[in-house]
Amino acid sequence: MKTIGYFDSYSFLDAFRGKEFQGKWPNVREMFHITVLRYPENACFHAFSPVEERFTYTEAEKKIEAVARFLASKGVGKGDKIAVSGKNSPEWAIAYFGIIYAGATVVPLDYLLKDNEMETLISFGGVTKLFIDTERIDAIDKDGKLGLEKFALESGTSYPFVLDMDGPEFVYERAEGSDVAAILFTSGTTGTPKGVMLTHDNLISDCYLAQCNMNIYSTDVFYAILPIHHAYTMLAVLYEATSVGAEIVFGKKLVVTQILKELKQGKVTMFLAVPMLFNKMIGALMSGVRKKGIVVYGLIRALMGFSGFVKKVFGVNIGKKMFGFLLSKLSLESNRICICGGGPLPASTFRMFNELGIDFVQGYGLTETSPITHLNPVEAYRETSVGKLFPEEEVKIVDPDSDGNGLIFIKGPMVMKGYYNNEEATKEVLTEDGWLNTGDVGHQDKDGYLYLTGRAKNVIVTEGGKNVFPEEIEDHFQLYDDIDTICIIPYVIDKAMKSEGIRAVIYPSENYAKSVNRDKAAIEKHMNEIIEEVNRSLQSYKKITKVTVTDKPLPMTSTKKVKRFEVIKEFREN
Repeated sequence: MKTIGYFDSYSFLDAFRGKEFQGKWPNVREMFHITVLRYPENACFHAFSPVEERFTYTEAEKKIEAVARFLASKGVGKGDKIAVSGKNSPEWAIAYFGIIYAGATVVPLDYLLKDNEMETLISFGGVTKLFIDTERIDAIDKDGKLGLEKFALESGTSYPFVLDMDGPEFVYERAEGSDVAAILFTSGTTGTPKGVMLTHDNLISDCYLAQCNMNIYSTDVFYAILPIHHAYTMLAVLYEATSVGAEIVFGKKLVVTQILKELKQGKVTMFLAVPMLFNKMIGALMSGVRKKGIVVYGLIRALMGFSGFVKKVFGVNIGKKMFGFLLSKLSLESNRICICGGGPLPASTFRMFNELGIDFVQGYGLTETSPITHLNPVEAYRETSVGKLFPEEEVKIVDPDSDGNGLIFIKGPMVMKGYYNNEEATKEVLTEDGWLNTGDVGHQDKDGYLYLTGRAKNVIVTEGGKNVFPEEIEDHFQLYDDIDTICIIPYVIDKAMKSEGIRAVIYPSENYAKSVNRDKAAIEKHMNEIIEEVNRSLQSYKKITKVTVTDKPLPMTSTKKVKRFEVIKEFREN
């Protein structure tokens, strides 16, 4: 199997070390400024709606510095925590970097949180000021109990607008590598919230070390469609792009038609998304090909197989020329690389994109690891792996079973400082010598490629004492168009023996439900037929033995992951 060494991704920093920064890594402010020095006139931030906006790196930094001066004039400095929340936009990014340029810690918040949930995190995090979209600016801290000072990410209100901010020059106190640059809340609107403290060294080291597994260029165009408050988009788009002088196109709606339009308009070369979106795209494309007839479909699939073989064995990508007419339907004709993260992806989706000529890779990581720890090198990808570890990173598998699968522990410069004001939770996952318990189960091969089985906390213990990971079973359903979402959960078979059965909770797709006039009996019959089909391919102890079809959408996160705990809470005892 083909292997590859690491790319030289950050030796250019040597020319700036001792001048623009000291030590091994620049801080976030220094990283952005170095890019401005290298690529002053490159396009930096770009949005098409509601009106087109475009900033070069020089223009973006001027706005960022003005925001920093404004905040400094308000007394903001080192140790202060300032939140930003809203739809993806250049203004969001300018506020984010402006907070860091002022020397403060940025707290990105999920815009889909309810008002009281956001206020809980603001209070817990000691946040004193908030940048937010105008439609919610009055609702947050409406009664003034938090004493929150608010700023607008859009014009047209009485609140200070981010692009109009400025203030007198101030003396900037340099942030050290160990200072907390950002606090990201992973969840937790009940109980004690988990605010992941990521230092300047965490974020910058992860940004450059990730590039050791993937070359990115100043000519690339990244697409920010997933929420930027999430660690995945924050690092893999906002940081990766600005570290090399690439352009970022901001998308605001997770609507396929809008996405396809903006991919084409922006001539996007780097498209990062989650499995659900890629599955929908490839599913719709193949469905369209199928409608051309069995002969055409068979021919296309055969040519795709040949293209994939040539690419994998000889390293030659013939797919892009062969299938340009198909890629244009997905607005990917300009695309260079697609990256999937945020959840498991079927090997079939991974394989088909590569066969069509797209360099499609998977990554892995956690918010607690800044977040990326593994990426599949384009030149040596492995379809069933989530990627190869980075330089300066260590991985160990703890308590492996007979198949070599055990708890995955990670150590390296990208591992978080800890959870904000939550020492107990920090000690649960972080050892004194710096090893992070990811909570994931899997194994690593001799070349440093990681293979996931599932989340340890999600494991289902069957009657025969076998451990089953829901994610493994859910993978089999990702290309069934008639299913919108599926969640595999346990149900109790024997309380005394603590044995569990495997239950599927299914929300059918809107198109399928309409096609049978929402006939409940017909829907349940068809869903059970799909379950039976998948069961035939599963080992006996992994077979689904209980099926629930629901007529309401399953609860989802802003990055389109099913909230498994909420599904279990609602359906487990029903």
